[in-house]
Amino acid sequence: METTLIILKPDAVQRGLMGRIISRFEDKGLQIVGAKLIRISPDLAQRLYEPHQGKPFYEGLVRFMTCSPVLVMAVRGLGAIEIGRSLLGATFGSKAQPGTIRGDFGVSNSFNLVHGSDGPGTAKRELDLFFEPSELLDYPRSIEGWVYDLSSGGPE
Repeated sequence: METTLIILKPDAVQRGLMGRIISRFEDKGLQIVGAKLIRISPDLAQRLYEPHQGKPFYEGLVRFMTCSPVLVMAVRGLGAIEIGRSLLGATFGSKAQPGTIRGDFGVSNSFNLVHGSDGPGTAKRELDLFFEPSELLDYPRSIEGWVYDLSSGGPE
């Protein structure tokens, strides 16, 4: 099982899409193990997007991420990072396929609704920015056997 960071960005929060977006992850079988509605500080946004520092869109992205509350979530499951990124869709809403979050709810190439960690190292770094270890809950779900094939003793 792996845990990844998903952020519902200011445009998702302002458009009232939080519930519909969270449903996508839960409908897929992923487990929400941490969540909070926060206002990201400029310092935190700069640390989150540090890999993009110096790129033309960096300053605008920091301003955008700090302009309104966001919902940060820790999402867990087998292959959660890859599955999460697949659910998000292509970066630009205008190019995202229908059936993805960005494809169904977005048309903008700059307001793209959601952020998702792109790999295990990034997920660890990003989760550590937003969550204390005690804020990530480990709890059993009665549906696990219906989400994953457990016939071999572990999830497949």
